[in-house]
Amino acid sequence: MKSSLRIIGTIILVIFLLAACGSEETTIETDSKEEPGNQSGETETRDITYLDETYTIPDEVERVVITGAMEAMEDAVALDVEPVGAITVAGEFPEVFKSVTGNAESIGEKQQPNFEKILQLDPDVILGSTKFPDEVVEKLEKIAPTILVSHISSDWEDNLQLMAELNKKEEEAKVLLTDYEEAISDLNASLSESFKDETVIAMRIRGGKMFIYPENVFFNPILYEELGLKVPDPIKKADAQEEISVEQLAELNPDHLFIQVQETGEEENEKAFEALKQNTIMQQMDAFKEDQVYVNMVDSLLEGSSVFSKTEFVKALQTSDNTK
Repeated sequence: MKSSLRIIGTIILVIFLLAACGSEETTIETDSKEEPGNQSGETETRDITYLDETYTIPDEVERVVITGAMEAMEDAVALDVEPVGAITVAGEFPEVFKSVTGNAESIGEKQQPNFEKILQLDPDVILGSTKFPDEVVEKLEKIAPTILVSHISSDWEDNLQLMAELNKKEEEAKVLLTDYEEAISDLNASLSESFKDETVIAMRIRGGKMFIYPENVFFNPILYEELGLKVPDPIKKADAQEEISVEQLAELNPDHLFIQVQETGEEENEKAFEALKQNTIMQQMDAFKEDQVYVNMVDSLLEGSSVFSKTEFVKALQTSDNTK
């Protein structure tokens, strides 16, 4: 009897030991199959600096939403960056941005971001506008890291570098800058001389009204800084977008007038421009008499605050100069 019990105990012990070994092997095998790398589940991040502000963003930025900042849309086109959410105009993606909006979804109009839609898109980074009021910025920052892109034309290189760094396209940005520098240098040699001592003004027609801008806004930096043209007093004194009347423009009597008639889908600006052309005061200006009024030389939505719009404007100036 004792012998039988001893045998049974030995069998139980062997079974127990085998089971323990099997469990240990399973644990070891399972552990060996774990993926190397970050096991914490946290997203890796990096810091970038833009206009003296530091932002923490995901290391791999794959989902960018652009709201309010046309400048960022232009840089996206220049660097071939496709945002997941982008600005529409009159409910449509403008033709000038179609190369990067094929897979994008509308997140509202320029000044009317759709917060619910932006939240649904789950962006890694949101590019907003420095024109946004604080309450808009606060809502965006609750969704994702938000960077406000400058609308000041003189910040155009910083804007380009921001888009490049977000998407790891720094080399492409360098090529664009080099190409632009060469183009403006070639233009400077010819156009600045032909415009010497003449009054040159760039203006917009928005909401049926005429507007001028400070030296560092719109396409003004190209004309007055890079080409070295004389800055008219009203441009010097302007602090922001300022309405100008027909009488004020006539007093300036520009020799060359660049007009951007913004196409919004409602035709109010086009009608306003047609009415201006029929105005007898406008017809007496030197620019109109000498046929030196240039309308929408580039797409009417371009801001002048990006390498894309600056390059397009310089190309148009070169073409205009070559046809004289």
